[in-house]
Amino acid sequence: MAPQALTRLGRRLLIAIASCALVAPIAAQTDTATLESQRAAFKQAYAAASQGGDSWRSLAAGLQDYPLYPYLEATSLEHDIQQIDRPTVEAYLKQYPDLIPADDLRRNFLGELARRQDWTDFQAMYQPGLGDALTCDALQAKLAGNATLDFDKDLAALWSESSLPSACDPVLQAAHDQGLLTPARVWARIDLAADAGKGNTISTLAPWLPDGDANEAQRLALALNDPANAVRAAGTWPDTPRSRQAATLALVRLARRQSDTADDAWQSLQGRFQFAPTQRNSILNALAVFHATDYDANALQRLIDLPASAQTDTSREWRVRVALAEQNWSAVLAAIEAMPPSQRQDDEWQYFRARALSQLGRSDEAQRAYDSVAKQSSYFGYLAADHQSTSYSICSVQPAASQQGEQDVLAIPGIRRAFELFAVDMLNPARREWNRALANADAQTIRQAVIIADQRGWYDRAVFAFNNGQGLHYYTLRFPLGRQYDLVQRADQAGIDPYWAYGILRVESAWMFDAHSGADARGLMQLVPGSAAEVARRNGLPWSGGNSLFDPSVNIQLGTRYLAQMADRFNGSLWLASAAYNAGAARANQWLDQRSELPPDVFVATIPFKETREYVARVMYYSVIYDWRLNETAAPISTRMAPLSQVYSRPTGEPSRKTITCATPPEPASTTTIPAPPSSARLSPVPSRSSVPATEPAH
Repeated sequence: MAPQALTRLGRRLLIAIASCALVAPIAAQTDTATLESQRAAFKQAYAAASQGGDSWRSLAAGLQDYPLYPYLEATSLEHDIQQIDRPTVEAYLKQYPDLIPADDLRRNFLGELARRQDWTDFQAMYQPGLGDALTCDALQAKLAGNATLDFDKDLAALWSESSLPSACDPVLQAAHDQGLLTPARVWARIDLAADAGKGNTISTLAPWLPDGDANEAQRLALALNDPANAVRAAGTWPDTPRSRQAATLALVRLARRQSDTADDAWQSLQGRFQFAPTQRNSILNALAVFHATDYDANALQRLIDLPASAQTDTSREWRVRVALAEQNWSAVLAAIEAMPPSQRQDDEWQYFRARALSQLGRSDEAQRAYDSVAKQSSYFGYLAADHQSTSYSICSVQPAASQQGEQDVLAIPGIRRAFELFAVDMLNPARREWNRALANADAQTIRQAVIIADQRGWYDRAVFAFNNGQGLHYYTLRFPLGRQYDLVQRADQAGIDPYWAYGILRVESAWMFDAHSGADARGLMQLVPGSAAEVARRNGLPWSGGNSLFDPSVNIQLGTRYLAQMADRFNGSLWLASAAYNAGAARANQWLDQRSELPPDVFVATIPFKETREYVARVMYYSVIYDWRLNETAAPISTRMAPLSQVYSRPTGEPSRKTITCATPPEPASTTTIPAPPSSARLSPVPSRSSVPATEPAH
C-alpha cells in the first residue's frame, strides 16, 4: 500500500468517525482519544515502514497492542524483500502465522527466492496452494534437484488451465523434454485454450506437435487472433476436422466484428468444408445475432428464419430487440411468445409483452400483463406501474441489530483489523480482512457486521453482502445516503436531479471510495483525471491532481458538475446522458442518429451493448429508490424517461409523485419491516436547469 493511500479520503471521514459514538464498540478498552492517537501514530509509522528499514519502530512505540501493528513490520520487510533472509521472514511468520500480511510476505519472499534460484530455502518455505506461478517455481526447485516430473501428480492440474504464467515455461519445456507432453495431451490443452479464446496459448503449444498437427494448431490460433485473415486463408485449407474447427471459430469471431464480411466468407466456405451440424448452427447463429446488433435491414427475418437447432437465448432476445427497433409490435409479441417459459418470465419480456398487447389494442390482456410486472421492484416493474398509474412496490426491511451481536462481531480479530484498516483509509486490505474473517460466518453474523460497517460509513459492505435473497429487501443499507459528502447540495449547485446523481454513483462504484477502473476512472463517480481537471477548470473549482478523486467530497463535487455537462449535451435527458456516461457521448450520438424516433423505454432496450442497457436501467431504477429514501415517495420513473423532444425538469408537485407500497411482503428473517424512511429526510425541490448544448472531456 503506497503512503499516499493513507490520505486519499481526506480527513472528513476520520473526523466524523472519531466524533461519533458508534466508534465506541471497537474501542471497548480504549477511549476514543487514545484510539485516534493510535491511528495517527500508525499512519506515521506506516509511511516510514513503506520506505523499508527500522525507522518505523520508534514511531510505533506504544502500538504493540494496536490491531494493525503487524502490518508495519510486514510492510518494511516487503520493501526490503531483495535484501532480507529466510530467518527474518520465518521469525515474522512464526509470530503472526494466521495473518494476511504473513501470507503475503511468504508468497512474495518465495517469489524472491525463485528469482535468486535459492531452491533450498524455497523448498523449506513452500506451501501448496499459493498460485500457479509458485507451483511452477516449486516444480523448478524439484527439477533443480535432478528429480523427474510426474504428469498426473505434478502437471495435470496446471495443464487444465487455458493459460499459465511465464514461470511455468521452463517446467513445461522440461515436461516436453521428458516426453510427458504427448500429442493427445497437447491437443487437450489446445482445445481448452480454443474454448477460452486464448490464441497465444495455442501458438506456444503448436511447436510441440508433429508438423502436420502443428499447422492445424496454428490455424486455430490464427482464427482466434486474426479471424479476417483466417477466413481468407481458409480457402486453401484441407477439409479436416481441425480445419473445420478453425474455420468455425474464425467465422463466428469475424461475425462479431464485420458481419457483412463474415456473410461473404460463409457463402464461399460452406461448400468447401463438411461442417458438423453444431458448427453450422454456431455460424448461422453468430451471423444472425451480429446482423441484429447492427440492426441491418433483414436482421429480423434472419432471426425468424434461424433453424430451431441454431437458436439460443441470445438470438431469441435479439429477435425481440430488432422488432422493437422497427416498432413492429406483432413481431415483438411473436418473438416473446417464441421464447421458452424460463426466458419469457424475465421482467423485461413481460413488460414488453404488455407493451405489445397494448399497442395491438388488446387492452384487457395488456392490463393483466402490466399488473403482474408492476408488483416487482425493478426498472421494468416501475415502468409497468406508470402505465397502470399504480403505486410502486418496495418491500423494505431492516436487519435486527443487538448489542450482544455487535459485541460478538467486534470480538472477531479479523473484523477489528478490518474496521481499523478502513478507519486509516487502507481500504483494499480492509476488504481482505473482512472477507477472510466472515468467510464461514452465518447470515446473522454477516448482517450484524454490515450494520456496524454502515454505521461507520463503510457503505460498500452492504452492497456486496446483500445482493440476493432476503438481503435484497435491506434497501436502507443497500442504498446508503452518505450525507457527509453533501451530494444533495452539490447536485443542487450543479442544477441536476440529486437522485439521478445518487443512482450514477451507486452503479459506478457501489460506494467504494477507492474504486479504480482499468481506464483510470477513479472514486465514487468514476471520473478520469483528465476529465475531472477540465470540469474543475470550466467551473472554477480547485484541482489538486488525480488522487484527489479518491476523496469523496472532491469526487462528488466534480462528478455532479460532469453530470450537468452530460445532461446539457443531451437536452436534459437523464436516461440518454446515463448511456453516454457509460458508453461515451460518441456512441450515444451514433445510436441517436439511427433510432432517435423511438420511445425512451424502447430506445434503451435497443442499445446494442448489454452493459450499457443494464447500466441505464439500473441508474433509472436506483434514482427512484434514492428519491424514495429521501422523500418517502418518488417521482414516476417515466418523468426521468421523457422523450428526447422534451427538456427534463424535476417534478415539484406532490400529486405527480408515486406512493410506495409492499406488493409481496418478504418472509421474515430477524428483520423489522419499515414502510418508508423518516419524514425528516424529505428534500425541497431543486430548480431545473436550462438546456444549453455543451461539450465535455471523454468520461
